[in-house]
Amino acid sequence: MFITVTFILLFILWVLFSGKFDLFHLTLGAISCAMVAKFCSGLLFQEKSRHLGRRLAEAGRFLLYLAWLLVQIVYANFHVIGLALSGRRLRRDLDPHIFHFKTVLRHNFSRFVLANSITLTPGTVTIRIHGDTLYIHAISKKAAGDLANQDSISEMERRVGHVFERHNLCFIADKDDQA
Repeated sequence: MFITVTFILLFILWVLFSGKFDLFHLTLGAISCAMVAKFCSGLLFQEKSRHLGRRLAEAGRFLLYLAWLLVQIVYANFHVIGLALSGRRLRRDLDPHIFHFKTVLRHNFSRFVLANSITLTPGTVTIRIHGDTLYIHAISKKAAGDLANQDSISEMERRVGHVFERHNLCFIADKDDQA
């Protein structure tokens, strides 16, 4: 059942991103998605005991997260372009630094999604994940954003937690309460 759901999600993304609707490309997409779903469905659905409705709701929340992430990627692109094209401002705003970020996310897959989301956002790169600590390189303080603030949970972390660790929301709120 989970392999089927994974296949459907992957095939929808394949069709959306490829833009090719002829039989040859759709067949290649279906074969590729079937192979990936067969071997990787355990990554997307870690707890197989949860019921299908909850899984579909999780998939819907993930798609909403991807839409939010796409907007953040566009904003970050404009910031990096602005840094690159402005000489005087570049010297003032450019502040490359590495910082560590302790996440409240409990599951490895959630941490993986968070780390990749950070890396996909221009101006930041996740260098290493060590336990619950992520080491991140940021090109400026603005690029680091609320990830650099250890006193509160970042918006990106909160959204990843909402998708994959919804049952741990009280745990996620605890980090804000400790500040």
